Order: sequence, then structure tokens, then C-alpha cells
Amino acid sequence: MNDLADWKPELLGVDGRVLPVVTAPAEVLSRPGTEVDPTDPSIVQLAADLVATMRTSPGCVGLAAPQVGVGVQVFAVDVTEHPKTATLHGAFVLCNARVVEANRWRPGREGCMSVPDLTGDVKRAGRIVVEAVLPGTGTAVHLVTDAFEARALQHEIDHCAGKLFLDRVAGAHAVYQRKVYL
Repeated sequence: MNDLADWKPELLGVDGRVLPVVTAPAEVLSRPGTEVDPTDPSIVQLAADLVATMRTSPGCVGLAAPQVGVGVQVFAVDVTEHPKTATLHGAFVLCNARVVEANRWRPGREGCMSVPDLTGDVKRAGRIVVEAVLPGTGTAVHLVTDAFEARALQHEIDHCAGKLFLDRVAGAHAVYQRKVYL
């Protein structure tokens, strides 16, 4: 298996389109996504679209296909600008991702473009190992990461499994109204 060292979104070879983001309670957000053929041209286009949509959304560090209304297991992540980032792999897109190791569980605050008015405290692994496939090439990757990038990956993998961060909070006491800055 490879890592992400040589992969960049530009390698997809297609221009991404900015897609509208769906919000809860849209049904696509609560259904497990199907696995994909990462070399299918429609999946390559979707990967580029996810990156383009993520890049036009301030503060967005990840976006999954169900969030743009497509019920498949594809997501983009880029935590480059986030202050809580330790390990950093840059911008990337993964297909059919699975967490194969998880440890160092910690609570942390999460938000989501599909739940725009709320944030919540979610306990997630602080170090994970993920196996997935890269769009376009179909290359299998083995990704080891920690801290904020690990949290972002778990959040997006949850989207692909039909779960929102609200499904992972400890209870109503761990859900907060999102602060709006003008």
C-alpha cells in the first residue's frame, strides 16, 4: 500500500464544480453510502467537485459525498489551515475508507456544514490508521494520522456510513448553538 505523498487533487485531471450542500434532515445523510469504483469517471468528477466545494466554504476541513446529495463512500479532507493540526497530509480524497486501528480516545468540539446551526462534543480516536483507495488511480492507501486530521477523517467516514456528529454526542448537554460572527 502507498501513502498520500505524491497525490494531489490536481491529478484528477478534471475541473471541480461547486455543488450545493444538503442539510439535515435530508435522507441521504442518514443512509450508508455504497462503495465505489474509484476509477469510474463519475467518481473522479465527484472527487474534484468535493475539493472545489470544500475550498469555497470558509472553515471547511472536510466534505463527504452524502453532503452534496450523493450516497457513496467518497470524501475530501484538508486540515492544512487548522491550528489543532499535528500530522498533515494536505488536501486529499479517499474512496471506500475504513478505520482499521483507533486509539487515544478524546472528546472534542465538532461542527458540520450539513448541521449549520449546531456544534457538539464528540469522543473520537486521537490516532487512527485508515485503509482506502484513491480516486482516479484506484491505488490502495494506508494512512496513519493523529490529532485534528484523525478527527476530520472519522467525521467524514461517519458521513459515508450515514451518521452525523449528532449521532455520536453523549447527549443533549453536549450540543451547542453555533456562534455566529459578523
